[in-house]
Amino acid sequence: MEDYIPEFIDEESDLYEHYAFTVDKGQGPLRIDKYLMNRIENATRNKIQAGAKNGSIFVNDVPVKSNYKVKPYDSIRVLFTHPPHENLLVGENIPLDVVYEDDELLVVNKPAGMVVHPGHGNYSGTLINALIYRFDNLPNNSSDRPGLVHRIDKDTSGLLVIAKTEQAMAHLALQFAEKTSEREYVALVWGNMEEEEGTVEGHIGRHPKNRLQNTVYLGDDADDKGKPAVTHYKVLERLGYVTLVSCKLETGRTHQIRVHMKHIGHTLFNDERYGGDLILKGTTFTKYKQFVDNCFKILPRQALHAKTLGFMHPRTGEFMRFNSEIPEDMQQCIEKWRTYSKYQELEE
Repeated sequence: MEDYIPEFIDEESDLYEHYAFTVDKGQGPLRIDKYLMNRIENATRNKIQAGAKNGSIFVNDVPVKSNYKVKPYDSIRVLFTHPPHENLLVGENIPLDVVYEDDELLVVNKPAGMVVHPGHGNYSGTLINALIYRFDNLPNNSSDRPGLVHRIDKDTSGLLVIAKTEQAMAHLALQFAEKTSEREYVALVWGNMEEEEGTVEGHIGRHPKNRLQNTVYLGDDADDKGKPAVTHYKVLERLGYVTLVSCKLETGRTHQIRVHMKHIGHTLFNDERYGGDLILKGTTFTKYKQFVDNCFKILPRQALHAKTLGFMHPRTGEFMRFNSEIPEDMQQCIEKWRTYSKYQELEE
């Protein structure tokens, strides 16, 4: 899997590094414009080709044209004369739902729709904008993002821990890396799960054809294409054509639950990026289609909530566990399925 190093300044030439990738050892010959298009979100081939024409794309510190064929272990850097937008952090007075706070850390309950850190197309209104308005001198993580120990997707709701000191950042980051933290999510997925509980294991890496998705890789080349990921799931409630499940993370890969659930045939309900916004299970009756459409309107996002978060306090050594309520939109959707599944049982 490529290394992603988000920010670097080339002092000699006043160029700012926007992206850096190291081509993995299993990569076959591929034009660099196609390679980058599959790795940079919201980038079009025209933009990448224009960047190459302007001398902004470097391979092994040499500028290349857009028809350059990438090779294993190539070091690719995209440099521009302006800093990345996400570097230009501005504090914004955005309300935060703070569940717990002390001198070392705080735990926030992030609403669905809020982006955790600035990135392409989302340069304001993020959790980090809210944090730097509220706090001075938050410690940076390994990607130079202030306060962030971990992250959850924009349209996932739930709990996050934020470090306020360098010591807390190092201590908490180590807990997440060593898998001693506790993270439980609640998800509504398509289909009636066969097993009451189970474990999904499979390396997660970028999808070879859809640059906005990740996918599961198995077999001998899995290490080259992805990073190890483990999700433990347990059925909470069976609701006919959908199932309410608890997912506990052993690792924390991007889109991990969304990718693992799709991999075992149970895509998250209304997960547009992974195809869960289509009717994947059920009948062909028009009334059923209307019912599902109403559910999509009530919950216009993937049905995923980071419900429980546990970790050892970096100063006191006490294990702390926080729980959050399933948000209203997801709760309403679950209630509708509950009613529908009871109605189906009566019909049968």
